[in-house]
Amino acid sequence: MSTGTMKKSHSQWSSRMGFMLAAAGSAVGLGNIWKFPYMAGQMGGSAFVLTYLLFMFMIGLPILVLEWLIGRRGQKNPIHTMEDVAVAEGRSKSWRWVGIIGVLGSFLILSFYSVIGGWATDYIFLAAKGTFEGVNGEVTGQIFADFLGNVNHLLTWHTVFMFATAFIVALGVGAGLERACKVMMPGLGILLLILVAYAAYVSGPSFGQAFRFLFTPDFSAIGGTAMLAALGHAFFSLSLGMGIMMAYGSYLGKDVNLLSTARTVVIMDVIVAMLSGLAIFPLVFANGLEPGSGPGLIFVTLPIAFGNMAGGTILGVLFFIFLTFAALTSSISLLEPTVELLEEKTHMGRKTATTVSSVLIWALGIACILAFNEWADIKLFNKNIFDLLDYLTSKIMLPITGLGTVIFGAWMMKQDLIRKELNLGPFWFSIWTLLTRFIIPVAIVIILVFGLIQ
Repeated sequence: MSTGTMKKSHSQWSSRMGFMLAAAGSAVGLGNIWKFPYMAGQMGGSAFVLTYLLFMFMIGLPILVLEWLIGRRGQKNPIHTMEDVAVAEGRSKSWRWVGIIGVLGSFLILSFYSVIGGWATDYIFLAAKGTFEGVNGEVTGQIFADFLGNVNHLLTWHTVFMFATAFIVALGVGAGLERACKVMMPGLGILLLILVAYAAYVSGPSFGQAFRFLFTPDFSAIGGTAMLAALGHAFFSLSLGMGIMMAYGSYLGKDVNLLSTARTVVIMDVIVAMLSGLAIFPLVFANGLEPGSGPGLIFVTLPIAFGNMAGGTILGVLFFIFLTFAALTSSISLLEPTVELLEEKTHMGRKTATTVSSVLIWALGIACILAFNEWADIKLFNKNIFDLLDYLTSKIMLPITGLGTVIFGAWMMKQDLIRKELNLGPFWFSIWTLLTRFIIPVAIVIILVFGLIQ
């Protein structure tokens, strides 16, 4: 037992499929449905998509495999996993800082992620009430602005979303995380296919326009900005650098093939992102809206399309249910590393650890809510609290954790054992070594530097 760990209370995934759906659920979140479409819109569509796909498999997949591998070796929370594996490899216990930054990152991210999850949940009911019928951009913009200005309203939905997250996590790995993802992930797939089919039906020729926008190669548009944006999004869209996948790997048995499972998860994540684009852009083009309208694409631009088409109310409800489910499958994974740490480090049981973690995160989320209204003028480094937490985690903490993970896995661990564990032949292991020792660390440093100078 690791020094500092008071007890070990560890479950296991009941099946490879359950683990795969949970990992995919963590990866498939607001990044795929909210961020990917507007980034593609701003970066020229297919140019961004092509580079994103390349980086997902070259950069994202190897880091995902390493996080699972280290987690499975340690069989503890990310902090003590890093410490124990480092000691077993004859390295310094200081490598635990990789786990510390990762767990802290997931804790901070959930505080504002839950706020956005609350937005998505509330918009289900706004769409159902017909709020968006016949609206224009000015009206939807005002609706969103009024929404952000209402502290009690935001607090209510942040609380509802955080409670749902805590309820699932408190049930445990099998009965909570795994069972929820076994239900929600197929549900997400069905909802997404319905949305794509409906978008194709109502948008007519605009569906072909959207398809060409996303998938017709335009190599002239692949510049430095698009490549860096795609590189960063590929890294973050798989929940890397947050301690999540290391925590999930700690519940994993030795019989699971990490490479094939990671490949499946990456493919699922990419498919959801692509289909989200095909669900959103036909509606945007059919209504003459702007595909590169930024973060407001989901909460300001799309409601215009929903409000001005046949069956738009039903489509809007389905879309925001889909968005909420995707946010929830990610939020439960964001909560898990902190709960796992408290459960193992203290005498708390699962439910108590979940309650304590959730209340602390919920309280920090209130500060994020106030950043949009009462505390809008309070700024540090010229950023409000919400933006500061987003910047600190996505631009600094996650790249540092990812860099630490890949350096540890590629340079500090015995490579022969990794080769055997991944079942790689000499040629493919040489490719793996080239990627993990040289290409990926350089790519992460680029992400880090680029993020800091933006």
